[in-house]
Amino acid sequence: MKGIILAGGTGSRLYPLTLVASKQLQPVYDKPMIYYSLSTLIDCGIDEICIITTPKDQKEFWSLLGNGSQFGIHLSYLTQPKPEGIAQAFIIAEEFIDTSPVALLLGDNFFHGQDFLSAVDYFASGAEIFPIKILDAGRYGVVELDAAGKVLSLEEKPLHPRSDLAVPGFYLFSATVTERAKKLQPSARGELEIVDLLLSYLADQKLQATKLPEGSVWFDSGTARTLSMLSQYVCSQVNTTGLIGSPELAARRGGFITQAQFDELLNAMPDCDYRNLLRRAK
Repeated sequence: MKGIILAGGTGSRLYPLTLVASKQLQPVYDKPMIYYSLSTLIDCGIDEICIITTPKDQKEFWSLLGNGSQFGIHLSYLTQPKPEGIAQAFIIAEEFIDTSPVALLLGDNFFHGQDFLSAVDYFASGAEIFPIKILDAGRYGVVELDAAGKVLSLEEKPLHPRSDLAVPGFYLFSATVTERAKKLQPSARGELEIVDLLLSYLADQKLQATKLPEGSVWFDSGTARTLSMLSQYVCSQVNTTGLIGSPELAARRGGFITQAQFDELLNAMPDCDYRNLLRRAK
C-alpha cells in the first residue's frame, strides 16, 4: 500500500500563523506537525509516500524531509494549486497511485493510541473509514453503524447527528479510487467532497468501518485552539510516556533503517532535547 499526506489548503483558520509557514509545518510541541502524519504512515508499514502541498510551500517541505531516504522510505511531492476538496488528492496523485491501494491521511489530523497496521495489512478492496466516538460529532462527517458494524448512513456536518461517531481524516482505498474521484461533481462550495466519494462506495456496499478503540486520541489541529490543545497533549505524553510522532523512531521500530543508521541520524543532530529523547527511546 502507498500513502498520501494531504498538506495543501490555505490554512485560513490559523491566520496569521500561516502567513509564516504552512499549517502542516506549524510546531506541535517539539516537532513540525507533518512529523506526526509521516510517523503514522511509517507505523503502518508504508514506505512509499506522496505529500501534496501548495505550490508555494513545497520547497519548505522538501527542505525539511527531502526524499525520505534518511527514514528508509521514498517521499515524492505533488502540488494542489487550489484547495478544491480532499477527494481531489486522488486525481492529483493518479500516477503515484497507479495500481496500488492507498491510505490518505490529512496532514492536520493527529492520531495516538491506536494501531492502523493490521487494517492496512488486511485491507482488500473498496474503502475503509475509522470512526471515533466524540461529543461534538456533528462538526464532522458522521457515520451510523448497525449492531454488526455495517455502515448505515454517512452525513457531512448534520444538524441532527444520527450517532456520536465522527469520521476522522484517515482513509483506505483501493486503486480504483481515482476513477471514482473523477466522476464526482463539485459541491456548493466548489469542492470534490470526501463524503461524496465515501457515499459512492456506500451505495455500492463497498464501504467498511472499523471503530477506533476506547482510549484512542484524535485531534483535528486546524484551529489555534486545537493546535494549542494538541501541543499540550504531546508535551504531557512526551514527559510521562516518552517520545511520540518521531519519523526516525518509527522508521527504526518498523525496520526501515538499521540501528547503525538510526545512530547516524542522531549524531548528525545538534545537541537538543529531541535528540536526547531519541537516545532514551531507542
